[in-house]
Formats: sequence, C-alpha cells, structure tokens
Amino acid sequence: MPYVRALCAIGQRGQLGLRGRLPWEGERRPEYRRDVERFWELTRGHIILVGPRTKASVPDFAYRGRTFVEIRSSMTPTEVVARFAGRVVFVGGGPLIWSAYAPLIRHWDITRLPYDGEADRWFDPAWMIGSARGCPDCPGHSPIGCTMII
Repeated sequence: MPYVRALCAIGQRGQLGLRGRLPWEGERRPEYRRDVERFWELTRGHIILVGPRTKASVPDFAYRGRTFVEIRSSMTPTEVVARFAGRVVFVGGGPLIWSAYAPLIRHWDITRLPYDGEADRWFDPAWMIGSARGCPDCPGHSPIGCTMII
C-alpha cells in the first residue's frame, strides 16, 4: 500500500479557492513564496494525483523530479493508489478530489497563509478522517492522527 498524503495551503479562515484558482495566486510576499517552494521540495521524487484542470496548469519545470497522474471522477480511489505500492502519493487538491480520497490520506500537511480575503471554496476538516489511522513513520505522529499545520 502506498503512503498517501495531502499537502495544501489555506487562508486564515480555511479559504481554499476562488473562481477556480488559489485566492492568493500571484502573491509575492515571502510567506507565499516559501509555501510554493516547500510544495515543490516535499513532492520531489513522488507521485502527485491531480484532476485534469490542475494537470493543465502544471508548469513544465515541475515534471522534472515528480510524476503527475491525471485522475477522473470515474476512477476508484483505492484502485488508483494501489497502482503505486511502496511509493509516496500526494493527493493534489480541490474539494471534489479530497472528498473522494480523504479516507485514504494518512497525513495532512496544511500551511495556513496570512490570506484573509474572499473565497468560494473552503477546507473541510471532515476530510481528515483517514489521518485518524495515523502514520507511525512521520515525526508528527500522534494517536489522534497525523496533521501538521504550519
């Protein structure tokens, strides 16, 4: 079984998206830049499951050092992740994808950014259901689950 993780950034009140994009997209302040750099660093060498819209927006440089796999709503999450036994698989974002894959995600890595503006998509804490199984291999392991919010 692969080790399934989710890595995302949210605003101060859990904001996640606005009109199909990150609400803070294009923001240049250091904390936003660090978040993007951290994403590319943590996902290097791993599988990233993404929907078609996200895959179309991935910059060319990102394909070096990581494997993007396009997923569809017609695909069964357990069958998709089973294809990557022994690997680390990141579930790329969006409410529909996280809702479907939530029971399989063992570790949530969430960055809370200083954004406090408008949004039409929000992070749902119920998605963290799978992390209740915990992940004994991660340094933040606790009996109530593995979630790291920075």
